Amino acid sequence: MGASADGSAVSYIRAQNKTVKVDGITFAYRELGPAGGVPVVFFVHLGATMDNWDPRIVDAIASGRHVITFDQCGVGGSSGEVPGTIEEAAEDAHTFIAQGLGYGTVDVFALSMGGFIAQELVVRHPELVRRLVLAGTGPRGGAGIDKVAGVTYRSILRAAIARADPKEFLFFGRDSAGRRAGREFMGRLKEREHDRDAPITLRAFLAQLKAVTRYGRSAPSDLSVITQPTLIVNGDKDRMVPSILSEDLHRRIKGSRLIIYPDSGHGSIFQYWEQFAPVAVKFLGPS
Repeated sequence: MGASADGSAVSYIRAQNKTVKVDGITFAYRELGPAGGVPVVFFVHLGATMDNWDPRIVDAIASGRHVITFDQCGVGGSSGEVPGTIEEAAEDAHTFIAQGLGYGTVDVFALSMGGFIAQELVVRHPELVRRLVLAGTGPRGGAGIDKVAGVTYRSILRAAIARADPKEFLFFGRDSAGRRAGREFMGRLKEREHDRDAPITLRAFLAQLKAVTRYGRSAPSDLSVITQPTLIVNGDKDRMVPSILSEDLHRRIKGSRLIIYPDSGHGSIFQYWEQFAPVAVKFLGPS
């Protein structure tokens, strides 16, 4: 797979790197799927670039929707500095979407820290977001979010000892099913062989961790203002953002739908991608 009849990419591993400059900041992004209509914008997790999205999930959604992924400020191909707060990151995202790309309405697919940013985006700019997918995330001030740094450091150490990628420890369980899912996920991430992003720098990663810690220690946002259709997803054993926080989101966002996958953690949507992708496609619907 390469490009569709209108020239748009139909495979994430071959999507072209693009940039747009707004107020002196260059935002790096990729897009694929049929052009036109309301796009689905993907908000990536802590420490991640565009290369960290599972191509199976992106391609499934892009089979019928225009999909956009992007690097947050100071990460990957985007210039500038990593913002000091999640709220600032939400404003950066708004700048990219509304000013850089010129969209007045989008659907949002967000994971982990991307989910923190997406929530703030909806609270601050409710008119921009039509539908919302929140995976492996929780509300501002949620119990345990300020412990993410500690969990991350310990998992990085364990991964170094095992000579593995930290995501295998952070996203997946250490039982046989989790180990297998982690290895398969890492294999899918390596399918893109050309024009890959530069990995996040240590400085940028530490800045993101500080922003997440501050978010976890902040007063809760009023999520009753979120009236958009919302799908909330997690595993039942998420160590990074405790699974109970997904249930908290479900209670606080009226009319939301909650899916908890068994025997899985932070990367439940990757471990269960075959079951999850069709659900996400159906929830997001047509443009």
